[in-house]
Amino acid sequence: MGVMESSIKTSEAPLSRDDLARLVARDIAPGSFVNLGIGQPTLVSNYLTEDQDITLHTENGMLGMGPEARGDEIDEDLINAGKIPVTELPGASYFHHADSFAMMRGGHLDICVLGAFQVSVTGDLANWHTGAPGAIPAVGGAMDLATGAKDVFVMMTLLTREGASKIVESCTYPLTGVGCVTRVYTDKAVFLTGPAGITVRETFGCTLEELQELVPVPLKAAAAA
Repeated sequence: MGVMESSIKTSEAPLSRDDLARLVARDIAPGSFVNLGIGQPTLVSNYLTEDQDITLHTENGMLGMGPEARGDEIDEDLINAGKIPVTELPGASYFHHADSFAMMRGGHLDICVLGAFQVSVTGDLANWHTGAPGAIPAVGGAMDLATGAKDVFVMMTLLTREGASKIVESCTYPLTGVGCVTRVYTDKAVFLTGPAGITVRETFGCTLEELQELVPVPLKAAAAA
């Protein structure tokens, strides 16, 4: 189905949620302004280092968000968009919700990290509604982030509970954004999207050939950096 290469980096086991968050955090360029979406992406804040000098934005009105708050650090009035208690870093600031969305829509974020139900081979994103009867849509600010951020990273499990790939030829769920996703982090591999289709940067617990058996679109190894 796809173009197979053997030079790709392969780890022995699939990644846990925390391992994946650690990997995403490592890949964020120093000095970036970043928004972390609800769900798995919130874990990334726990693995950013001081040397990276990352400024985290949360859409409910804060710049300079720190890691998740624990124990005596918890202030119930200081939460992120996912209602998780967080800490603040020196220089943190607060502002109106409308100002927060102006930052998102105005192209001021370098990266947003979002969860997803599906990502297409061309980088289309579906993450707010499965379209199932009775399902509650949860769009939040995802459309604004997907359109406004310079890069969109997705964090998700590769397969659904039924074993279907969330990377697809074309999204069957309502779209959040068109051609917006640049990178997809999953428990089994890191995928890069672009005009040439999907390439695989590294795999976890499987070979590229085994990964291709799970994903219904052509895959090839990314060129060595």
